[in-house]
Amino acid sequence: MSANVSISRYPVPALNDLPEDIRSRILAVQEKSGFVPNVFLALAHRPAEFRAFFAYHDALMDKEGGLTKAEREMIVVATSNANQCQYCVVAHGAILRIRAKNPLLADQVAVNYRKADITPRQRAMLDFAMKVSQQAYGIDDADFLALRAHGFNDEDIWDIGGISAFFGLSNRMANMTDMRPNDEFYLLGRLPKGSP
Repeated sequence: MSANVSISRYPVPALNDLPEDIRSRILAVQEKSGFVPNVFLALAHRPAEFRAFFAYHDALMDKEGGLTKAEREMIVVATSNANQCQYCVVAHGAILRIRAKNPLLADQVAVNYRKADITPRQRAMLDFAMKVSQQAYGIDDADFLALRAHGFNDEDIWDIGGISAFFGLSNRMANMTDMRPNDEFYLLGRLPKGSP
């Protein structure tokens, strides 16, 4: 990314100016991934909201349960595409490629998950996630029955809905702030480690 392109239309605080807990979290992410995802810097504009956002993110995305980490990322990618959120499709597409160990899946899910190489169970999961994202007012008992038929329990269904709803917030904030994806995300998980 060229140096004169902003990552957000709001001021991005310098790392040294941030509260210690936020700075420590960002440095830990940088150490693990090799770069700082722009979402951390952009949302640090409001420290209290940063903390609340990432606490809820972690509660949904890092927990144990009936959904794999790759399936959680599938939900983010599919619903973020429906919400036209470039940042989340690119960033979580990279994470999906890594978690699924599949360089093709994220693009398939982003463009049209109904044509992606996923299981019928995963397709049902994404159908529900999309309904939560786009037509939550229409959720009814039939939606729950369809998911139960694929082995999802009520806690799994809550997770699917929670991830979809949370990333609806994330998508809207990323679009409103004009958050740019890091260049690094575009290549992550596309080539085997050690490839040129």
